[in-house]
This record gives sequence, structure tokens and C-alpha cells, in this order.
Amino acid sequence: MTHCSPDAGSRGSPEGRKLYVVDSINDLHKLSLCPAGSQPLFPPQEELPDTRDPGHGGRGLLLMGLVTVLMVSLALVSFVIFLTVQTGNKMDDVSRRLTAEGKDIDELKKINSMIVKLLNQLDAEQN
Repeated sequence: MTHCSPDAGSRGSPEGRKLYVVDSINDLHKLSLCPAGSQPLFPPQEELPDTRDPGHGGRGLLLMGLVTVLMVSLALVSFVIFLTVQTGNKMDDVSRRLTAEGKDIDELKKINSMIVKLLNQLDAEQN
């Protein structure tokens, strides 16, 4: 970019250099201190064409898809948590049963050993 000389656009005043106070970039652009053949310090901004199609709700569709995916994920996570809790309860029931059956088996072993001893004593008395 080329910069204009400060005295190029002095607006007809004989003084070579003037200091201009501006409030904004727009005011600076309005002053047009540069002669017609030079490039301005800040080129005008070009507006980009609107590429969105207002007839189609692309963002809305994307948002609805995202919400749907999140809802399905939440449902699946809830189902997994439910199954985990149910499995934990079933495992507790099974372990209680095994503990109770283990006690029953120990009692049956004691009764069996008492019967074997009694039969051995009866067999010994008969001989």
C-alpha cells in the first residue's frame, strides 16, 4: 500500500502539513487526504455474498440431529445404569443363596459323618 504525502490533500490551504483529529476510521476515510491517483490507506471492505439459503434450515436440522443423538445417548446410558443395578442385586441374591447353601452343605456333611460313625459302631458291636 502506498501512503499519501501529508501535503497532497491539504484542501487548498497553503500550509504543507496539517494534523487532522478523527473520531473513527470512517471519519478518516471521509476526509480523503490522498489524491485521486493513489491508493487509500484502508481499502473499502467488500461485502461477502450471503451463501446461506434461507429456505433450508441447515442449522436447525443440525441442532435437531444433535439433540436427538444426545437424547438417545442419555437413554442408552440410563439403560446401562439400570442393568448394572439389576445385575448387582441379582449377584447379591446369588451370593446370599450360596452362603445359605454352603451352610446347609456343612450341616449335611456333619450329619453324614455322624451317621457313618454310628454305623461303624453298630458294625463293631455286631462283630
